[in-house]
Amino acid sequence: MVQNARSRTVLALYSAADDIQCHRVRLVLAAKGVAYDLVQVDPAKPPQDLIDLNPYNTLPTLVDRDLTLYDTSVVCEYLDERYPHPPLMPIDPLSRARLRLAGVRIERDWLPEVEHIKAGGRPADTARKHLREHLLTALPLFKASKFFLNPEMSLADCLVAPVIWRLPALGVDLGREGKPIMDYGERLFHSQGYARSLTPEEKALRAL
Repeated sequence: MVQNARSRTVLALYSAADDIQCHRVRLVLAAKGVAYDLVQVDPAKPPQDLIDLNPYNTLPTLVDRDLTLYDTSVVCEYLDERYPHPPLMPIDPLSRARLRLAGVRIERDWLPEVEHIKAGGRPADTARKHLREHLLTALPLFKASKFFLNPEMSLADCLVAPVIWRLPALGVDLGREGKPIMDYGERLFHSQGYARSLTPEEKALRAL
């Protein structure tokens, strides 16, 4: 068990070294300044304790005392409520619903293309084109506010930023048209919280 904190806690996160959903949860924890134990796992060889905790053997998996959570959206919202400062969701129901819906779209539209690219082969080129199109279609959302659909950092940014971070490694170039998206990413990447969220493998994907 690798401790990623100044003091030991009962909170533990089972995480892959380079995975967008795991990075998403680590970014939430970093934004909250929460101390936790990081248990780095090879997804192809889940350890027995993870198998015992999570019937799906999926990552990320969060353990907080006797509670085990393993759906990424559930984990992120739990952490936001469990550690309420700073809040990572707006107060009003309409804004919260918009951010949740944006998260669903990203998980269904963007993340499968990332997996196709990482798998390589001929489908990877098509996936790069599709991911670029999805991102540029969302350009108005990046222009609308300082953060993604919100004036303050939210749980949506914790999903979007890990995707933007990986674009160079994925071979996706947004060109001049995508400059607002890359500028958005740079604002987040240079925060202390973002740096703390990265594993060594993720740091190697691009220069910070």
